[in-house]
Parts: sequence; C-alpha cells; structure tokens
Amino acid sequence: MERREGRRSVANADHSVRGNAATDAETRTGMTRIVLWLVVAVLAVRQMTVVLRQPPGERLTDLETWIGENGVLHVPGSLYDSDRFTGTPFAGLVLKPLTASAEQALGVAWTFGSLLLVAALGIVAARALPAPVSRRTTLLAAPVAISLLMLSLPVRNALYLGQTSILPVLLVLLGCFVARGERASGILIGIAAALQPTVLLFAALLWLTGRRRAAATSGATFAVGTAVAWAALPHDSWTYWVHHVAGAGLGERPDSLANQSLHGALLRFGLEGPVEIVLFLVLAAAVVLLGLRRAVRYAQDGQLLLAVAVTGCVVVAVSPTAWQHQLLWVLLAVVGRVGKRAADRLVWPAVVVLVITLPGKMLLPNIGALLPVRDNVLLLAALGAACAAPFLSRTSTYWQQPIPTVYAKPVASRWRRVPLLPFWRRVLSRPNLLLELLLIRVVYSAYAQVRLAATAGRATAEEHGRQIHSIEQWLHIDIEHWANHAVVKINWLREFFDYYYSTFHFIVPLTILGVLYARRPADYRWARSSIGFATLLALVGFWLYPLAPPRLMPGLGFIDTVHGVQDFAKPDYGTLTTLTNQYAAMPSLHFGWSLWCGVVIVVLAPKMWMKALGLLHPLFTVSAIVATGNHWVLDAVGGALVVSMGFGLTYLLSGRRALQPVTAGNAKPHAEAGAGKEDAEADMGARAAEADTGARAAADSGTEGAEKGADEKAVGEMAGGKQ
Repeated sequence: MERREGRRSVANADHSVRGNAATDAETRTGMTRIVLWLVVAVLAVRQMTVVLRQPPGERLTDLETWIGENGVLHVPGSLYDSDRFTGTPFAGLVLKPLTASAEQALGVAWTFGSLLLVAALGIVAARALPAPVSRRTTLLAAPVAISLLMLSLPVRNALYLGQTSILPVLLVLLGCFVARGERASGILIGIAAALQPTVLLFAALLWLTGRRRAAATSGATFAVGTAVAWAALPHDSWTYWVHHVAGAGLGERPDSLANQSLHGALLRFGLEGPVEIVLFLVLAAAVVLLGLRRAVRYAQDGQLLLAVAVTGCVVVAVSPTAWQHQLLWVLLAVVGRVGKRAADRLVWPAVVVLVITLPGKMLLPNIGALLPVRDNVLLLAALGAACAAPFLSRTSTYWQQPIPTVYAKPVASRWRRVPLLPFWRRVLSRPNLLLELLLIRVVYSAYAQVRLAATAGRATAEEHGRQIHSIEQWLHIDIEHWANHAVVKINWLREFFDYYYSTFHFIVPLTILGVLYARRPADYRWARSSIGFATLLALVGFWLYPLAPPRLMPGLGFIDTVHGVQDFAKPDYGTLTTLTNQYAAMPSLHFGWSLWCGVVIVVLAPKMWMKALGLLHPLFTVSAIVATGNHWVLDAVGGALVVSMGFGLTYLLSGRRALQPVTAGNAKPHAEAGAGKEDAEADMGARAAEADTGARAAADSGTEGAEKGADEKAVGEMAGGKQ
C-alpha cells in the first residue's frame, strides 16, 4: 500500500512538472501572439501613413487616373484612353461604383479596404496550412502571414498604385478553402478569372483534381462576366481582347523590368517578332504542363495550399504581362517544405521571403554576369516553385522529422555569470551555401544603405574632423599630413597604396570566409559572427559620429591620391557619394576588417609563416588609409575597438572557440571543433542518422509528446548535453 502511494506521489509530481511546463509554453505562445498582432497593427498603420503622406499627384497614381477630373471611369469614353488602366473590361465595370467612394475619401477608404483584403488573405492562407499543424503554429500563423504580406513588394506596390491585384488572389483562396460546395467555389474562381484572365488555369487544376463541377462553373462564370462586359463596353472589350491580345500591350513597355513573365524576359534578352512569340508559346506550354502536373500531385497529397501556390506561379510565368503587384502567388509558395535535413529547412522560405520583400539590387551585386538573374529574380522564383523546387510529400519520413542538426558542446566563457544563448549553439556541419550567400549579401546591402543614410551634413562632419585632429595633435600622433605628402613624392609607393586601398578591402575577408567554409565550417561560423557584430557596431559609429576624413578637410592641405581633387563647394563631393557616404570614417572598417583578417589567420593558420603573412594585411591597410588621406589614425583605433567588441560578443554568446568533444565515450575528440575534415563530418553525419532513426522508432510507438521527447533526446545527445 505504501509502495502504491509512493508511486502515485511520484506520478503526481511528474504530472505537476509537465503541467507547469505546458502552462509556461502556453504563456510564451500567448505573449508571442500578442506581439505579432501588434506588429501587424504597426505595419498596417505604417502602410497607410506611407501612402497617404504622399502628395496627391504621387499617391494611388493608377487609381487617380481612373477617378480624376477626366477619369476614364467617370466620363464617356474608353477605359484604355489612359495607359494606366490594364485590367479587363469586367474589372472596369466592377471598379466604377467603387471609385466614387475612393474619390470622396481621398484614398483613405480605398487604402483601408485594401489592407482589410490583405488581412483576410493572410487569415485564409494560415487556416489552409497542410495538416498536421501544431497548436503553436495555428495560433501564430495568421499574424505572421499578414505581416509577410504587408512587407511584400506586390502588396506595397498595389497600395502605392491603388491597384486591385489582391482581390483575384483572395477570391481563389476563398473558392478553394472557404466556399461550401463546388458551385460557390467555381463562381468565386470564375470572377477572379474575369478580373485576371490567366487565373482561369485554376479551372484546369479543379478539373484534374476531380472537382469537375467547380471547374465547369468557374469557366461558365468567366464567360458570363466577360460577355456582360462585352455587352456593356463593346469598344473596350474589342480593344482589350483583340487589339491588345488579352491586354498584352497595355501599361508599361512589356520589356520593362516590371514585367516579370516569360514574355518580358524574352524581350529583355533581345528576342522579338515571330521568333519570340513562338518561343514564348513553347516555353509557356511546357511550364503549364509541368506546373499543373506538380500542383495536382501536391493537391492529392493533401497540400492544397501548395498546389494553389504552384498554379499561381504558373499563372505568373505564362501571363503576357505579370506586373509586380500581381506576383503575390510567389509568396504563397513559402508553405512548401524542401530539404531532408533540419539545417536546410529554412533555405526555401528564406529565398522566397527575401525575393518577394527586397528589390533585386539588394539581393545580387551590380555585376554584369549577374544582371540577367537580378533583373528576373521574381520570375525565376516563380519558375522554381512551379517546375523545380523538390517539395517534400506528406508521406515522406522527413516531413515531420528532418535529420537533426549536429551541435557541438560549448566551452563556457570565463564570465560564467553571462549565460550562453541556447539558439546560438555552434553547428559542426557546413551551413547551406545558398542561404549563407543570401545572408551575406542582404546584410551588406543593409549596411551600405544605413551607412549612406548616416550623415548629418558637411558642417558637423568637418567639426568632428577638427576635433579628431586636435586630439591627435595633443597625443602627438598626427602623422597623416606627413605620411600623405611623403607617399605622393614616391610614385610607385603611391600607386601601391592606392591599389591596395581600393582592392583588398573586400577580397581578403571574402577569401578567408570562403576557405573557412570549405575547410573549417565550425570556425567559419565563429569568424562570420565576429565580423558581423563588428560591422553592426561600426554602423552605430557612422550614425552617431559623422566624420570628415582628412582628404575632405578644407585648409589642411591633404591630397586625395585615390579619388582625385574634390570640389568642396558642392554638397555631393563628386560622383563617388552615389555609392557610399563620404563622412562614414569613424570607425575605419578598412582597418577593422583587415585586423579581423589578421586575427583569424594568426589563430587558425597551421604554420608560423602563414601567421606572419597574415599580420602584413592590417599593417599595409593602416598605412594605406593614412597615406591616401582617407582616414585619421584614430579611425583605425576605432576600427580595432569594434573588431575587439565583435570577438567579445561572439565569445559571450557562444563560448570559447575551442569546443569539447561531440560525445563523451569513444567519439573522436575535436579540440578545434571545426577542423572540418571529411572523416569527422562523415562520423557526425552517421551519428546524426542513428539518433534520428532512434527518434523515429520511439515516435512510431508513442504519442505526439513521446515523439517530441525522443527527438529532443536524440538531438540533445548529439549536442553533447545541455548547457
């Protein structure tokens, strides 16, 4: 009896612990949900503010063309007298009663109504996620989806122009996931097709997935809507359907970058005439066949939202014109799961979100060989979703449980009161290359934008320059003028420093990161984090303390050996300021990044001559920045400070660079944690697979809670224990 009571008390204690943990998890989820909905509200207010703060002639430009004093929807005449209206005649009939209210409210009602459509679209998409969906995902999916929609380029473009391109997407989702009965579903999709004809491809998806009544109804609704518009507006219907071949010649030039369709891409490649038309039709037919085949497969697999997204991406690719505000289908493809490893799961969502929220110039550098990709990045994302992305099936063993990531057991920092962040654990395997390149490019683009914006004017920057010069004089380290004029007198030395300043600033850090990525992946993550933190800290310095470099200080007699003579009378100081902020001198990232290179080489290089060679780079760099008049000596001190802080933050967050062995038993010790040798990685991969197999076996024989516990146990063992 006493034994039974003891077991009951242990069970009650265990239930109490689990109950408290579940309560804490629910509380955290609730708080996260509140924060996300606040983010949605802030984004909505910001979008309305951005639109309505524009001058009347610069906001809702497409809408104002329709509703102005001589707007085509308010006076007799053609819808297409203006080059702004690119919709179907049926869309013109729908817009007529709406534009009057929009005109009276000066766009407020129109913008607010568009935001409501975005919210409805996000809620429907969140509820359409393929099962099984955890409770946490169910609670957080809607605000996350709405936030992504509001940040996307198509929605921002539609709000700015006053377009209605959100409505067809919403109608299709309502027809597929909300409407009851095939007739209602077909009517909604048919109306969407009447607004945007290529959406009629969804009727083919309905037919091929067995919903033939809905497919027939959508086709009939499209035909009725088009016929009504033809009867009411015969001239406009002839103009749209015959003269402009379903609107292909309306709006901007079809070869402009705004047209992200196969037709626009072929025109940009220089093809035209019958050759271009035939090639476009052949490619479009191939995309339709392959894309619809994939969409049917995903719909039969229970991933109807992914099937809708794939079909929408086909619509984007094969439309004669696919303007930016019509590309929301690409964002819906984020629901697809790609990758068997947990480390690769974020790659596809990251690519889709970055492509759909950032302009191409931020994703890819201005290099001639990359321009075709940069100019067609949205089209390539649509084609990838429609024809190429290897989305997992729900029957795959990796759908719910991807191969876990192998984490190293960290060595705590000497400041043990500072806790290591659990999400900052060091990963022993190489990060995904595509995701890493995107991360580096986006961070650098953001850095360049912030640096360019961080300016307080010439007077403030020159005043700070005089302060720095006075401090250096007091410290007796004001050697810039002497070094500058001494180098100018020696032609070969001046040319060497000019070339070194202009060339090695990016080449050396990128080379080091590339070598570490290939040979020492764990050390790559450590090094990348440290230079990332240093760069972010430098941005704070640029913003708080704009500083004129010696070459831009009037009256001090410095010679700009790299850029030539600067015109101090002009506020832009030459064409160079279109690329960078001339007053972002403190701290010097030229020296900071070179010092980072030297430290990494000294720490990781296996031979002494390599370490000594690595120290030459910061030495040559500090000589170059001073001799060319681009930085003060104290700028180099500031660069050294932010790099030191970058290494320090990495040390605090993830512990020492040297890591403990992955497992305690007979596992191979990895003193350097990131030696990156192939046998070590193979050994880790094998152990990861074994742990994953054990987790799957436990999951098959237990409940969802047991499944999660087994998976966490396996991952914990691979991580070398808890921190």
